[in-house]
Amino acid sequence: MSITPASPGPLPADPLHPGTGPDGTQARVRHLPQDGGASRTITADRAAATMHDDLAHGSDRLAHAAAVDALTDVVPPARLDAGGTRLRLRALHVMGHNSVRIARALDVSETAIRELLRGDARTVSPWLRDAAADLYDAWWDKRAPERNRFERAAATAARRRAIAGNWCAAAALDDDQLDTPGYQPQYGWKPATGTGTAPDIYPPVLRRRNHP
Repeated sequence: MSITPASPGPLPADPLHPGTGPDGTQARVRHLPQDGGASRTITADRAAATMHDDLAHGSDRLAHAAAVDALTDVVPPARLDAGGTRLRLRALHVMGHNSVRIARALDVSETAIRELLRGDARTVSPWLRDAAADLYDAWWDKRAPERNRFERAAATAARRRAIAGNWCAAAALDDDQLDTPGYQPQYGWKPATGTGTAPDIYPPVLRRRNHP
């Protein structure tokens, strides 16, 4: 006489996290960042529905992990406050590094840099924040090169913009507070001559540690 195995019932709850399976799958889904557009939300809901359906039918742990990975892939990474990045880029202008030179070094659009400088962009991606910090570390005390009349004109325009905006030089910024939302330097513009001329930097140098 054959015995038909009973259908698997619901997984036992985690006593520390009620409503969570023993592998922590539901808890991981619940704590994913809740940002993104409507199309991303719909995709995430479908992925979550697939995962819960797998749980209800007793699929193995690999299927659960695949469903979680699918859900994680459609949720965009968290963005960061742009205040510290803005102050770094403004300090570079005090040294004569204009938006074009900065954008070329970071391999981003000049428009993106200008939006950050003006304060129009209030958040940045983690990669851009880190790449801008690397560039700042390399150039904060170095003047922009003035090897020809075009570079001299660009450096002069960058410095004039820093003066007009009362932008703070790097020496007056508190590195420990730079990335704290709301941080404002105590001082405005002051002239800075630096310790030499900044090298030309190309994107691969900055992306070795901070690949997007």
